[in-house]
Amino acid sequence: MTTPPILPFLIEDEPETRFTSLEICAGAGGQALGLELAGFHHALLVEYEQEYCDCIKQNRPQWNVVCQDVRNFSGKQFRGKIDLLSGGVPCPPFSVAGKQLGQHDERDLFPEMLRLVEEISPKTVMIENVRGFLDPKFSDYKDKIVGRLSFLGYNTHIKLLNASDFGVSQLRPRVIIIGIRKDLTDTFSFPMTTIDRPLTVGTLLYDLMGAHGWKNVDKWKEQANDIAPTIVGGSKKHGGPDLGPTRAKREWATLGVDGKGIANTAPDPDFEGMPRLTPRMLARIQGFPDSWMFGTKKTLACRMIGNAFPPPVAEAVGRQLMSLLKHNHKDEPSDCTKKKRVS
Repeated sequence: MTTPPILPFLIEDEPETRFTSLEICAGAGGQALGLELAGFHHALLVEYEQEYCDCIKQNRPQWNVVCQDVRNFSGKQFRGKIDLLSGGVPCPPFSVAGKQLGQHDERDLFPEMLRLVEEISPKTVMIENVRGFLDPKFSDYKDKIVGRLSFLGYNTHIKLLNASDFGVSQLRPRVIIIGIRKDLTDTFSFPMTTIDRPLTVGTLLYDLMGAHGWKNVDKWKEQANDIAPTIVGGSKKHGGPDLGPTRAKREWATLGVDGKGIANTAPDPDFEGMPRLTPRMLARIQGFPDSWMFGTKKTLACRMIGNAFPPPVAEAVGRQLMSLLKHNHKDEPSDCTKKKRVS
């Protein structure tokens, strides 16, 4: 396994309130962005696909990104230096849209996450996956993961969160697994709903959809009066960009959106019919700021966006973890106290 050079801020003295994270399967940076907003400082992000690494570096040049297969990554040099180890391990092994091979799918990276938990011994762990992970057929595997975390010294919290409860304009259920090291006071609780109802698709995208003066944008806004279905990203095996399977396309159609493809730009002034979304529109629905760039390749951009963890959800969970870490930090003996104990 290869090891990246130790980062300066992991060696030099830093403010005691600086909490560090290390993330695997970083994708296009959605989870990392949310954790940054929650106050975490990223020691390292590990991502396999070069285009995703380039996307992260384009948006956050200051982040340290290692572009390699996590199976070849060693976390031993970070042992005892990381407050949060996080990662959205690949979803296809557990997605209802796939074959649900679980642990028998070559893309299952739960074993690598558990290996890194053992190597790094972070104070906290956060793992994200699709709702299918909680299906009864995977109950034994889930218990095996929880059992391994317990063996490694972690209390575990698991909950299904809906992105729409945190201001994201789509019903995007995701399973969040939290590990709290047992030597810490476990004050963790999952975040409460932060908003009664997010913006409708019509309200959220009104300015983008009408950017070229589309004459029917007001009428479209009235029809798009609900949140979006779950945005899908698919894999490299998937064809051109669209909004998912037939059922999803029907749901999009009720909002006045043509889900059979993705547009390059907003509708022209005299456009008739159902408009298609642009990558920028999809990114906004996913909870990304408009400033976050995904390159110029439409198919790749849609895959990045669709596979991302919505930043507002990551931020909400991250703030809960940050609260726990700060609570425990207050209980830690100061350097002065430590010296007195030694003497």
